[in-house]
Amino acid sequence: MVIVMHANAAPEDIQAVVARIEELGLKPHLSTGSERTIIGAIGEGTVASQYMQHFIVLPGVDRVIPISRPYKLASREFSACDTQFKVGDVTLGSNQIVLIAGPCSVESRTQTLEVAHAIKEAGANMLRGGAYKPRSSPYSFQGLGQAGLEILADVRAETGLPIVTEVMAPEMVPLVASFADMLQIGARNMQNYPLLNAVGESQRPVLLKRGLSATIEELLMAAEYVLSHGNRQVALCERGIRTFETATRNTTDINAIPVLKAQSHLPIFLDPSHSTGNWQYVGAVARAGIAAGADGLIVEVHMHPERALSDGGQSLKPERFAEMVRQVRLIAEAVGRELTPVS
Repeated sequence: MVIVMHANAAPEDIQAVVARIEELGLKPHLSTGSERTIIGAIGEGTVASQYMQHFIVLPGVDRVIPISRPYKLASREFSACDTQFKVGDVTLGSNQIVLIAGPCSVESRTQTLEVAHAIKEAGANMLRGGAYKPRSSPYSFQGLGQAGLEILADVRAETGLPIVTEVMAPEMVPLVASFADMLQIGARNMQNYPLLNAVGESQRPVLLKRGLSATIEELLMAAEYVLSHGNRQVALCERGIRTFETATRNTTDINAIPVLKAQSHLPIFLDPSHSTGNWQYVGAVARAGIAAGADGLIVEVHMHPERALSDGGQSLKPERFAEMVRQVRLIAEAVGRELTPVS
């Protein structure tokens, strides 16, 4: 359940509610907004809701709202307002759309730096790049590891672009977090619960990608693991799901964007590169995602896709990315939004 405090609730009123939640064996989660404080009382199943009358009579309490969904902290009931948080100087979840771009894999300093300058000039706000790559084949390029992280940090220092990169295992979180501004949980690890717990405990911003065959509810339950550690800096990413269709790498679930917007307060990103697996379709799907309400895009860009060590076929050349940005800007304006300016 969610306990909404009055706008003028005193600190001692809030603390009394928290103490009562703990007395009942529930777990309190505070969300302090500009106008009022919302307190989540989290328990297994319907356990929390049966205690609603215990709180409505407490001083400072405005109302108590039951949450029927299995995910609590990720639900729209927990926060009627959209969640916003910063990654570096970039705000996610606002009316301004965030563009993340870069190569699938960090291959060299020169390659990464060239791409970073090109995407920033085109309008990107953040740099993506894989230092560790989970690949279907053990014989495919697995990434440069720590050397790749060092390259990303070096490129950030030169361009000012915050970096998002994937972390694959719980024990890797401290190392990757020491370099990255945002930790990415890839599709193959969406239900790696020890990893979700570890990134939650890190208190670093997280980009959580939907699993290859995951339902929307399973994606939100995965987010719940991160949120349950008090880490509110979570963005969800639709990146296509596996269906019977073979014309594209995956099937882009555009439906997921408005559904997630209705059911959750977390920022929603779309990955048109992995969704399609073909650079020719990336621009069209990116436009569709923004029209559907996505808060941002994450797109693969490579100076020479034909030479890329991974996912070259779905990577845009810089000039194609610049054209995509121009088109996306028009779509954003048509739906009353705008792109985040490049700082």
